[in-house]
Amino acid sequence: MEIRIERLTEDNFNSHSLDNFIRHQVVTECLRNVDGNWILLPVSFVEEWSLDKCREEASAIANNLYGGMIDYGAFEGTDLIGYITVGTKRLGTKGQYVQLVTFQVSEPFRGMGVGRKLFEKAAGAAKGHGAKKLYISAHSSKESQAAYKALGCVHAEEIIPWIADEEPFDVQMEYVL
Repeated sequence: MEIRIERLTEDNFNSHSLDNFIRHQVVTECLRNVDGNWILLPVSFVEEWSLDKCREEASAIANNLYGGMIDYGAFEGTDLIGYITVGTKRLGTKGQYVQLVTFQVSEPFRGMGVGRKLFEKAAGAAKGHGAKKLYISAHSSKESQAAYKALGCVHAEEIIPWIADEEPFDVQMEYVL
């Protein structure tokens, strides 16, 4: 299996590029902040994207291609099997952050290093825009948290309120570039 990481453009991405993408995750435990302590609690649900949801996500990414965001895709042949989006607007009280906006790997390709390759590209793009850190509003599932920690992410030193408010159960994290 040869995986290519490419900057997404209108030549390699469109509103149907995620039609074969499998966003499926069985969640049984999530991190929650209870009285100032992060603990795993039993929280069960299945995250599953329909074709309509995949096309909605693809349309949002396609709109990003024209400014304000940097998008990379992981391809196996012509199939998009993962993608990552980094903002270019500096955030934080010292302008130290840019936001990791979206990060997904299709289920059959998880655990194969695809996410790490995408993350490295995103980190390079963030550094190229003068950021010192990536800011990540990360899914709180045990598996997602393990993946972010394996990449070297830690709890954010500074919380960006408007981002944290969008997904109150997410864990606010950062990655030092």
